[in-house]
Amino acid sequence: MFFVTLGVKTNIGVSYTINIKGALLEMDTPLVMGILNVTPDSFYEGSRKACGSDLVASAREMLAAGASILDIGACSTRPTGTPVPEEEELRRLHSALDVLDTELPEGTVISIDTYRAGVVRECVAKHNVSIINDVSGFAWDNDMFAAVVSANIPYILTHSVGWAGSAAGYTSFLPDVLSSLSCKLWQLRQAGVKDVVIDPGFGFGKSVEQNYELLASLPLFEQLEAPLLVGLSRKSMITKVLGNSAADALPGTVALNMAALQRGANILRVHDVKETVECVKLHSMLRNAENRLFNKKENNTYIY
Repeated sequence: MFFVTLGVKTNIGVSYTINIKGALLEMDTPLVMGILNVTPDSFYEGSRKACGSDLVASAREMLAAGASILDIGACSTRPTGTPVPEEEELRRLHSALDVLDTELPEGTVISIDTYRAGVVRECVAKHNVSIINDVSGFAWDNDMFAAVVSANIPYILTHSVGWAGSAAGYTSFLPDVLSSLSCKLWQLRQAGVKDVVIDPGFGFGKSVEQNYELLASLPLFEQLEAPLLVGLSRKSMITKVLGNSAADALPGTVALNMAALQRGANILRVHDVKETVECVKLHSMLRNAENRLFNKKENNTYIY
């Protein structure tokens, strides 16, 4: 059983590290993960990259802008999408990773965005893959949990009760999300997976209103004692409220990313790295000013 205490004293700004092949990736300052999709049908057209020079150029641009992680996806989970066969996902990923392994600087941190165990096993064995990003929370492939354990690399555990954009029933929304993540996190740690990052799963089986409730409640996720990744970039929780398209959703994305940083996000997964790095810098300046001007007591009151 998992208990949620509303109004819990939080410790936003906790610094985490994850082990990337023997080197510690530190989160003293929130990190930016850049999205690279080698798919023809991802919901945001600007994220679609053809394998080859276009992909390499985009990857280099993201790294130069300050991305700490590159997330490569080859099977879209957009709300109206149809999953490609595993063989096609692997073909796309092998093609992309072959190029990136050769062309990117040594030490580049690459994650693969997949929910399939076979994809994890092959890509980890054959390529420079440092992180597994699984939007299913090892629920859509019966072999995924075992594949994650055997891979022995950091794993992003996402709360998901359905395909992106799908609705789901909850007994009590926030306690259900936290309880599910807590149970799965315990399973992973019991199996020896030491580096787990939590993703609350914005958009996966959640209404627009629930997505905003989730964002407002991010400090509660500190109870899980794991780094927190937030992926809001150009999602429908922005476009449905503003009445625009993913192509026009950058300002809304930056606004919500700042809100996520203020509530303890350690990693932001985004399409637009430069703008997000700038957001992180401004947030850091604000936090530094708060630290200089205010003395935060244990009862969460501020004294000037």
